[in-house]
This record gives sequence, structure tokens and C-alpha cells, in this order.
Amino acid sequence: MSRPNIVVLGAGYGGIMTTVRLQKELKANDANITLVNKNDYHYQTTWLHESSAGTLHHDRARIPIGDLIDFNRVNFIQDTVLSIDPEGQRVQLEEGELTYDYLVIGLGFETATFGIEGLLEHAHSITNINSSRLIREEIERNFAKYNNEPEEREDLLTIVVGGAGFTGIEFLGEIANRVPELCEEYDIPREKVRIINVEAGPTALAGFDPELVEYAMNRLEEKGVEFRISTMIKKVTEDGIVVEKDDEQEMIPSRNVVWAAGVTGNSIVGESGFEVNRNKVPVREDLRAPDYDNVFVVGDCAVLMNPETERPYPPTAQIAIQMAELTARNLKQVVHGNNELEPFEFDNKGTVASLGNTDAIGVIFGDRKLFGRSASIMKKVIDNRYLLKLGGVGLFLKKGKLDMYH
Repeated sequence: MSRPNIVVLGAGYGGIMTTVRLQKELKANDANITLVNKNDYHYQTTWLHESSAGTLHHDRARIPIGDLIDFNRVNFIQDTVLSIDPEGQRVQLEEGELTYDYLVIGLGFETATFGIEGLLEHAHSITNINSSRLIREEIERNFAKYNNEPEEREDLLTIVVGGAGFTGIEFLGEIANRVPELCEEYDIPREKVRIINVEAGPTALAGFDPELVEYAMNRLEEKGVEFRISTMIKKVTEDGIVVEKDDEQEMIPSRNVVWAAGVTGNSIVGESGFEVNRNKVPVREDLRAPDYDNVFVVGDCAVLMNPETERPYPPTAQIAIQMAELTARNLKQVVHGNNELEPFEFDNKGTVASLGNTDAIGVIFGDRKLFGRSASIMKKVIDNRYLLKLGGVGLFLKKGKLDMYH
């Protein structure tokens, strides 16, 4: 009997962890495992706000796939996925085609623009290694240009961040710490620089504990961040953004517009015939796609309802990793002919948002609140735990955050 072909699309948190776990769960003769990814590395999406601000080198955030998987056990293909044909059980790549018996979709997210004119053309998004590098370089270039312009240009020194969710708040914490260094490097008075956060909702960090939100906003305001809450971004141009509050519009000149206000699933998933909502597949409790028993969906491409809140689970790294671990166990079951699959149960270990290298907020163990340095240490513990789980002590020593108490 021939070995079944398992194809994993994407090496984000969901895809890479599924592949790593499959190596451990399955024997070499159980199945052929293929991982497809556009780049030859996995990257820590939860560290991109740091490389975007220039407080962490982008190479620290990426991990070569060869450090994580055994190429004798897994066939790695560096290529771009173009389409999926779930009826024909085929995946079209730029350089060829794959067939599969079982498919794991972990293709990640795309930026949600909410129809804002000019956003894709004129704003930067924190989406991958190269986009984060571009944000850092653009901000540094504009600071360098400031004293070489014939007249003062406040747009070069105004940093606008769209969205006050986790990514937006974490980037604000990093860039607020970075700005004094940039001012010293480029001979710019700190008071000339503006950092503006624009959030359409009635609060930052929607759904988070109000006491923690207040702490975060106060700490960021102390570092010079201006919050524009309940304010819509109506338009982004080459020269800045147009915002609206209470039916009044204002133009904010800025050459440094960073969008961190929303994601959708990958459009390839939406175009491949699956049942979707904003390119996310409403998966069954065992993480399989509706109508396709041989297709599992993990991470940002999946949407799963929390039975307690009757709302979707948020698309976090934590949930993607847990989805991946379950998917690997369930694939082991089906490969061995057992169709009694395990349902997904989210084990919420807590949520921590950094406000810079030594400051953070968080909730752990259900309801324990953390502020400041203790929350920052917990954030690094979570990051390091992931590295240990993914690649063992060697990866932790190579990539881990060992400066936890500094």
C-alpha cells in the first residue's frame, strides 16, 4: 500500500509547527510529508513590531527552515502557492503542481484595508520580514532628510500608526523608545517629532481589561504618543492621512504611515472554492474544512467559534500553535485509519502585550493582571517557550531573548 501524501502550505506558526510535530508523530514509512513556503525561513510574526521600529534586527526574527525540519523526513519546496483545487486534490505552484491525500492550509494573513482609499499604495503594513525592514528604513531615511531640506517639514518627523490593537500598541511602544535614539543620531530636537495613533473604535486594545488599557495608554502618552480614539482614517495619500471625528475632517501630514488595524485570511483560500468568511474557513471542531474531510486549516486562514463567548477566537500565535499540535495528532489518527478525531479545545495561557523592551501588560492564569517589568519578563518567557517547543534548546540559545531581567 502506497504512503499517503501530506502537503503543508505555509511555514508560519501553524504550518511550521504542524510539520515539526508530524516529524515526531509519524514514522518515516507512515506518510510522505511536503512543506511549501515562499521563503526558506520561518519568522516570528510577534517580533515584527520590534524590527519595524529598529529595536531588533530583522535577522533575529527569522529562523532557517533547515534548522527546524529534517530534510530526510520532509520534502521542502521553496515556491509560491497560486491556487488550491480541493476537488482534484491539487495545489498549483509557480514552478509546478502537487497532488495530496491530506492538506494542511497555513498560508497566513493579508492586510485588511476596510475600503480606505490609498491605504495599500501609501501606508506600510507590518506583515513580514521585508515589510518591517522597509518601515524601519523609511523612518530612518525621513529623519535623515529632515536637516537637509531647505524648509522645515513636519511630515518627515510625524509617525502615524493606524489601529490600537495588539500590533499597533506594541509598535507604538517600540517606536516611542526608538525616537530619542533617532533624534540624537540625526540631530533633531525630540519635541519636533510626533507619534500619533488613530483608532476608529472607542478604546485602545478592544476587549482587554480596562485597567490594563489605561496603564498602557498612560505609559505611551508619557513617551509622547498622541491618541486619536473614535477617529476614522478616511484616506491615505502620499502627503499624509485624512481623519474624521464627529463629522469633522483633518489632514495630518506624514511620510511615515504604518497600518496595523486589521487582517483577513489569505485570498488564495477565498478563491479556491472553500466556504469562507473574509478568506477564513469556518472549520469544524476537529479543524477540518466544511465538505472536505482531508483538508485541515490552521492559523489565520481558519475561524473557529469560542463556545463560551460565541465569538471567533482571536487570530493569535498561541492559538495557531495549538491548532497545529492538534492537527498533527489528528493526521496521525487518519493516516493510521482511525477517523475518531480529537476536537479543538483552546487552552488560554494568557495574553501579554509589550510596551517596549522593559514594559508590558498582560493577563495570565485566567485573571491575574501583570504590569510593567513583570509583564515584560512574562512576554519573553512566552517567546522563549515557543522557541524551545519549536526547535529545542539549540534554537532557544541561538534566537531566544536571554536579556529578560535587563
